[in-house]
This record gives sequence, C-alpha cells and structure tokens, in this order.
Amino acid sequence: MLLVVLLAGVLWGIGAMMNTPHKARWLMIGLLYVVVLVVQVALPAGHPLRMATGESPALWLIVGGFAVIAVGYRAVLRKLRNRAEVAEAKAAPAEAQEGPFSDTELNRYARHIVLREVGGLGQKRLKDAKVLVVGAGGLGAPVLQYLAAAGVGTIGVIDDDTVENTNLQRQTIHTDDRIGMPKVFSAQAAMEAQNPFVTVRPYHRRLTDDVVDDLVAEYDLVIDGTDNFDTRYRVNAAAVRAGVPLISGALTQWEGQVSVFDPAHDAPCYRCIFPGAPAAELAPNCAEAGVIGPLPGVVGSMMAVEAVKLITGAGTPLRGEMVIYDALYGESRKIALNRRKDCETCAGVVVG
Repeated sequence: MLLVVLLAGVLWGIGAMMNTPHKARWLMIGLLYVVVLVVQVALPAGHPLRMATGESPALWLIVGGFAVIAVGYRAVLRKLRNRAEVAEAKAAPAEAQEGPFSDTELNRYARHIVLREVGGLGQKRLKDAKVLVVGAGGLGAPVLQYLAAAGVGTIGVIDDDTVENTNLQRQTIHTDDRIGMPKVFSAQAAMEAQNPFVTVRPYHRRLTDDVVDDLVAEYDLVIDGTDNFDTRYRVNAAAVRAGVPLISGALTQWEGQVSVFDPAHDAPCYRCIFPGAPAAELAPNCAEAGVIGPLPGVVGSMMAVEAVKLITGAGTPLRGEMVIYDALYGESRKIALNRRKDCETCAGVVVG
C-alpha cells in the first residue's frame, strides 16, 4: 500500500511542477486507483505485484468508498454555499444599502451608468420598471436575457409551451437538460442565474381574452415575441386599452422586423399596419418556412434596446417606424408607419 501512496505522491508532484490543474491531477490519481483495484482483483493471491499494492481488494474498496463519500459531501456543501450566496445577494439590496443600488449593483450596471443617455436616473427607472414579455421562444429568449442583464426590476413572461430539442438551434435561453420543462420556468432559471437582483414572474399558460387585460394592466410596457396573428391582435388591443407601449417583432427565414406601437403618443397600433391576418400560406411560421439561428438574437436584441430606450427616455424609439433587417444580404431599412383614422382598435385613443 505504501508503494501506491508514493506513486500517488509522485504523480501529484509532477503535476504541480507542470502547473497541471488540480482536476487533472486527481484524475491521474483516480486512474492509478483503478489500476491498483484491477491488479488486486485480477491477479492470484500471493502474487508479488498484488502483495506490493495492499494484498487485498477489500482495503481499496473501503478507501474508494470513503473517497466517494468525501467527494459527495463536498459537492453538497458547494451547492448549499451557492444557494446561500444567491439568497444573500437577493437580500443585500433590501438590507445593507442606503441608496437605490447596492455596491454590487452599481458595479454590475457601471457601463450603463456612465452613458450620458442613461446615467443613474435611467438605471433607477430600469429597476423600477415592469415589463411583460409574451412568448419565451425565438424572440422572447434574447429579449428576456437582455432585460434581465440590463436590470429591469420586474419581468413577466407568459407562454404555454415547453422546451423542445428543435428550439435549441435559436432559443439560447434554454438548454438541453431543460427539454420538456415549461419555457417560462426554463427562462426564469436562466434569468435569475444571470441576475439575482431582478424579479421574474412566470405564467405557464396561454394568453387568452379572459386574462389579457388584467395581466397587461400590471405592467408599464409589453413586448410581443409570438408567431401567430391571433395573439398579436389580442396583445395589441390590450396594450391600447391599457395605454402602454407595445414593442413587436417578427421573423421569417432570413428577415426580421421590429417596431414600437404606441397610439397614446400618436404612433400607430399593430392593427393600423396589419388590418387583417394574411392567408396562412403567405405567412408560414418558423417550423414551416425555417429561420436562420442567429436572426432571433439580432431582432430580439433590437427589441430589448427599444425597451431600454422607452424606459429610460434615451434616444428616439421606433414609434411610427419599422426597421426591417435582411440577414442574408446584411441590409436594413427603415420605413414610416402612420395611424389609420378608421382603425377598429385605436381610432378612439386620445394622444397624451
């Protein structure tokens, strides 16, 4: 047994001299353990090599059992410690700070705060904001990730779908080990891991007429990342009734578009521009037409930028304008959009 201990020491020393990571050194010692165990089991009793390495496999099985227990105990402690750190991070802003931000938050959002158009006041507006994201799929994934990273204080996400293998080519907020999980809970896990200072409200259900008005009324801004016209019209009508801006995006194959619909600021609503849903064959969904993987990230990021601008007051949001991005040819263009006086959804809205 002493010989094995010496060999393990030699392996560890060689690894230290070569600056090999600890994980690699333990792997080599683990391989040595396996070789010794094989020697003890495969060779007959009394064999010189077996005698030199401990004489009996029982001893090494006991050693291995203790090692497994030690590794498991350490893993449990690490997991508990991580949970405690997350809990402390969530509690710290409420307990230890005099201003609106903890030191950790100030450091986290420093690149925002130094921007003249955002500053501390803009970051405080982000923290106080409540944003509802409809859909946690292709467009919802990057929107949710960047809203959480930006420090939007309360983010609601509604979707009745679950994560599928086919989603992972473009919906980067979800992971392979969360296939089968409701998308809203998968997104929540990713967002809270990214930023423990935000509050995520997941709604695992379909957005129907009986809940849409009450839900939208709880938020300052709505972002629509869905891929069907029924939901788009439903969200648009509820946003108009609540008087909140709606950021809407759409994708197909290599092309995407984004706009801000806000009749309260004399911008058109979604139905002004799209009075009726096109025929199904003229507007196939991603499953039928396909979509290049990075495109939702580009368009979704643009939607998140519009949200940050609306909340902080920075720049000029895309009210009354639509950006159309063509990824295949690397081109983008902007077109003007106008309200329709006879729009059945927003005709009676008074400009504020």
